[in-house]
Amino acid sequence: MTDGKSGMESQCLGLAEALGLEPKLFRIALREPWRSLAPHLRVGLAIAFVHTPFFPPWPELLIATGRQSVPASLYIGRKSPRTKRVQVQNPAIPPRNFDLVIAPTHDDLWGTNVIQTIGALHRATPERLAAEATAFAPKIAELPRPRIGVLIGGTSGAYRFGPDDARALGRELVEQASRLGGSLLVTPSRRTGEENIKLLREALSAVPQFSWDGTGANPYFAILGSADVLLVTADSVNMITEACASGHPVYVYDLPGGSTKSERFHEALYLRGYARPFRGSLEPLPTNRLYEMTRIARAVEAIP
Repeated sequence: MTDGKSGMESQCLGLAEALGLEPKLFRIALREPWRSLAPHLRVGLAIAFVHTPFFPPWPELLIATGRQSVPASLYIGRKSPRTKRVQVQNPAIPPRNFDLVIAPTHDDLWGTNVIQTIGALHRATPERLAAEATAFAPKIAELPRPRIGVLIGGTSGAYRFGPDDARALGRELVEQASRLGGSLLVTPSRRTGEENIKLLREALSAVPQFSWDGTGANPYFAILGSADVLLVTADSVNMITEACASGHPVYVYDLPGGSTKSERFHEALYLRGYARPFRGSLEPLPTNRLYEMTRIARAVEAIP
């Protein structure tokens, strides 16, 4: 259960898959004033939803994320006390309102029913990455190694990514690919922006590459599985976590802006050897693999 944001849904689906489940997906839309005041307004929940898809038989397990999902989780908890309710990320109300809360360490959330993770939950399993890489292999067979996977985010609440930043990233990528004698595997995100994508494509045209043009399925998991080294922009916890789950060397490319939370997240990765800050080199050095999904799934299974 999410508000429909793809990064949120990916976390819930990743946990469901780690549990071996085939989930039913609900996207929540709240009426005012519940939307503006979520998750703190907790009265009148029976009429809080634009569409109310909640009715028996009640689920045995509810996995939800995002503050807009909290009123729905509370409503279902009142209707069905036997439903085990798992909230992913900091719900902004006390964790005791749920059976289990799974929150990243940089949220600094504590409680007897709180499980902390280094990064985000995800769907980047070894099996999925291997399968996607195998299917993708014919498309990049002629590209020289090392293959540099490039995961590009964009402007967010904490970071900025404008035309000047796109040009600077393009120059860095050309320099690295040329110096290493390798090639680029590039995928932007929805937040990258059309102008920035155009500038990047112009800058990268001189080096061997595969750049996703936005048509067809995004080869995101295929790039994670195929790259020899990965460069990820600093704005996305999800993308950085998924890159670190690949087991390949990961470098984090800084952008203007940032926050205390993002700094805590990056430092946790650097201290444990899961990633390195990009400082002018993309050498494919040995790295530690970050994979927490099995541990988290076991914690959900252990809910009394």
